[in-house]
Amino acid sequence: MRLAVTGLSRAGKTVFLTSLVANLLAAGRGARTLPALEAACGGRLRGARLVPAGIEAMPRFDAPGHIAALAADPPRWPARTEDLASLELRLEVDPAGLLGKLRDTLTGGRSVTLDVLDYPGEWLLDLPMLGQDYADWSAATLARLRRGRRAAAAGRFLAFADALPATAPAEDGLVRQGWALYRDALRDCRDRLGFRFLQPGRALAPGPRGEAPLLWFFPLPHASGGELAGLMARRHAAYLADQRAGFFDPFFRRFHRQVVLVDALGALHAGEEVFADTAEALAAIASSLRGGGGLLDLLTGQGVRRVAFAATKADHVPGRARDALLGLLGDLVGRDPAGPLGAETSVHAVAAIRCTEDDVAVLEGRPVAAVRGLLLESGRSARVYPGEVPLRRPDPAFWEHAFFEMPVFQPPRLAADGGLGVPHLGMDALLARLVGDLL
Repeated sequence: MRLAVTGLSRAGKTVFLTSLVANLLAAGRGARTLPALEAACGGRLRGARLVPAGIEAMPRFDAPGHIAALAADPPRWPARTEDLASLELRLEVDPAGLLGKLRDTLTGGRSVTLDVLDYPGEWLLDLPMLGQDYADWSAATLARLRRGRRAAAAGRFLAFADALPATAPAEDGLVRQGWALYRDALRDCRDRLGFRFLQPGRALAPGPRGEAPLLWFFPLPHASGGELAGLMARRHAAYLADQRAGFFDPFFRRFHRQVVLVDALGALHAGEEVFADTAEALAAIASSLRGGGGLLDLLTGQGVRRVAFAATKADHVPGRARDALLGLLGDLVGRDPAGPLGAETSVHAVAAIRCTEDDVAVLEGRPVAAVRGLLLESGRSARVYPGEVPLRRPDPAFWEHAFFEMPVFQPPRLAADGGLGVPHLGMDALLARLVGDLL
């Protein structure tokens, strides 16, 4: 089974993968950490272990190190990862039916290898670029950069680009200056303002090969004609060809199931512009994944066939609001069915590591649903009313009185060996939907 995991910025990808590994290992020891997955595979999972590293060229996801961080005193959130990484788990599964048991007797049992790929969410946002030429991409990118708070963050780049004549030469110094200004604008939009729909992905997450001349392109108001525009168009095309050949074709053909993590609550907290940007990014990703990889994937049975979009940090809101969060994510992803060459999609609300309990607070003299947890900064217990989660994309009136609180909670402390698993919300249902049929 091959599972790819990614997430839009700050969605908690490392935490998700750590929980996935810890809970599968614990389930293999008999702990009931993933009841929905257990039910989906008929209770036949009887063992799980990490496959030792071999001679792989790709970095390995450090699951034991991240579990150790959660077992520390006080527990620490695992450090973020921003590069490709992989790991393998070997699952021992009891056979199903009489024929399966006979085969088990003859062959010595059935094992299934779960091959997991961790890759930067920024790269997923290159998928919509595959259907655009340089002129189309330039126009769409500049239109986004000129809107709202992005315009101030990209001010120096926009002034540079707007001052270039249509006949600007393809001088190396000029290109490097434009690229640096554009890259810095993207970083500011992501790190300071929280925007997600930023392209190209490797401008923000270059990957193991680092920053190469292939990346040195940026949008232009005059995107055709002229020496500079011609060079930008060639690099844009070369970048897409390289991403397709080096990542999308080998990895998307190889992996059968995909998880896309989204911090929808964080987007609500950040305000209308960031939320709209997140919605635009999700819609573009979902449309690309539903479109499929082509006839070859259909004929060979390769390519991503199931995609789970998961709203993370669901423990930051009480139970009733989690249903609303699920509805909101479904509205953002869209309900269109997959085409014959595309992937089926499902939506989930999850907390990979649950660090709160439901509680009741008093707001303006009336009881309201709340959550209680230990605040990361102070370590004190706090009851938090996060605010209301809309069932669907909010209308403009919502933002006039928008209130949503997103404190950072301390993770629960784990057993030193992670043997009891990790407390979570919804991880078992997500895994049952994605890989239960393969077990």
